[in-house]
Amino acid sequence: MRTEGREPDLRHHGDAEVRDDGSALVDLAVNVRADTPPRWLREEIAGSLSSLAAYPDGRAARAAVAERHGLPVERVLLTAGAAEAFVLLARALKVRQPVVVHPQFTEPEAALRDAGHTVGRVLLRAQDGFRLDPAAVPEDADLVVIGNPTNPTSVLHPAETIVRLARAGRTLVVDEAFMDAVPGERESLAGRTDVPGLVVLRSLTKTWGLAGLRIGYVLASAEIVAELARAQPLWPVSTPALAAAQACVAPRALAEAGHAAHRIAGDRAHLVAGLVSFAGLGVRVVQPAQGPFVLVRIPDAAGVRRRLRDLGYAVRRGDTFPGLGVEWVRVAVRDRATVNAFLEALSAALIPPAGPPAPAS
Repeated sequence: MRTEGREPDLRHHGDAEVRDDGSALVDLAVNVRADTPPRWLREEIAGSLSSLAAYPDGRAARAAVAERHGLPVERVLLTAGAAEAFVLLARALKVRQPVVVHPQFTEPEAALRDAGHTVGRVLLRAQDGFRLDPAAVPEDADLVVIGNPTNPTSVLHPAETIVRLARAGRTLVVDEAFMDAVPGERESLAGRTDVPGLVVLRSLTKTWGLAGLRIGYVLASAEIVAELARAQPLWPVSTPALAAAQACVAPRALAEAGHAAHRIAGDRAHLVAGLVSFAGLGVRVVQPAQGPFVLVRIPDAAGVRRRLRDLGYAVRRGDTFPGLGVEWVRVAVRDRATVNAFLEALSAALIPPAGPPAPAS
């Protein structure tokens, strides 16, 4: 399926909302966790700088990721963020009928297009809560990409629903970039070896605030990992990023991420409750939200976004995601004080300023 009308800008991402005047805006457009990276992680990364004269050696970080998920190292590939993994998949795998399940992160489709593929779209519907129906995916699709929890809808699909997409001769790519923000990482497929063609992507940039460092990884069969590795340049992950990867999968970091996931869930509930209070003004929230962001439908969303910027807040426009229109915005979850101030600004932004008084007759 294809969206109708103007094609979305697949290369528009949340950072564009704050790139030019971000210092003047409270950022609810980018999904990186606030107040990160923590001090201990900065110190781990800084400690790696004395090794910069040597070429990066990813063996220890790769082994640490493998141990974290209970997998052999041959099933792990470290990448310069999850975005690199999408490029590798698009270039290295021999596929004929790739399909991307939308709305979701747009980089997988952009990478496939750049590699010369014609990409099919399965558009999940708002009236269905953007839930996945495996039967909607064409049977002849030999590469299927889906996010879980999905950016921007914040829908967490049941793992077994996603597994129903797997079949012989198909590569099933599940983007779990935000799964560590889900308490208990329920519905994760990371570590599963019984699903044919499964590729799970993980990012360490969201929870740990490492978007500028670029670190993520792929979990897949040894054969797929080897194919992707052949498409990588030499030394694709820097020494500081390798140090970060090793630190972020250690028991201390996993415990901290678990606590953060529970805190995010509470802050998200507070944000959703505040947004729902504007239902009388036409505001609708996609629920249940399970990621560190929520998708919101707002009448005159473009005007509301402009007025929010004037009030000092940036949110993510939704019309660059296939399957969404100009009435959608994505809002990142922040602490309650920030959310309360944002909700106050939103209350003002939802009501357009009155025009000039009509001339007297």
